[in-house]
Amino acid sequence: MIPSVLLTRPAGTGLPVHQDDVISAADLPHLTVQLIASLPAAKLARLQQEADAKLREARSISAALGDALDHRYGLRAKQVRASQEKDTGTIRFEDNGFTVVADLPKRVKWDQQRLEELVDLIRSGWGENPSDYVKVKFEVSERAYDSWPARLKELFTPARTVETGKPSYELIPPDGRRA
Repeated sequence: MIPSVLLTRPAGTGLPVHQDDVISAADLPHLTVQLIASLPAAKLARLQQEADAKLREARSISAALGDALDHRYGLRAKQVRASQEKDTGTIRFEDNGFTVVADLPKRVKWDQQRLEELVDLIRSGWGENPSDYVKVKFEVSERAYDSWPARLKELFTPARTVETGKPSYELIPPDGRRA
């Protein structure tokens, strides 16, 4: 339960959260970011451990349910796909009045070395522009870039953009034990 002082506090007020206030991970969506950030590190660490445990539990529940649904409907979905001459994709069938929507996504992988050979064949052997048929994507390993000589780095730097992802933080208690 969220302490009433937290529910009635206007967003952005700098009132400190008392040590005896009990806040659980379930309360966090109802609190302001500023209020959560003002909690003592020990409470933040406890909340983070609680949230991580709930996430692991939710993933475990979801995986078990997914496995059970596949066990129950996998063979039937395969049969329906075969009857529709489909290897992948979405199909529908009934189970006791429920419509089961079964999706088997297509994951295509290309042999990069073979594609490079084919692009060269199209360019040199056929005299055509390979970009009419395939997208060519150039990538540079960051580790390789870091080890390049300065002259090569200067050449490539204008083509390089660095973006950041979402920051993450882990709070480890003084005793070093993690949940």
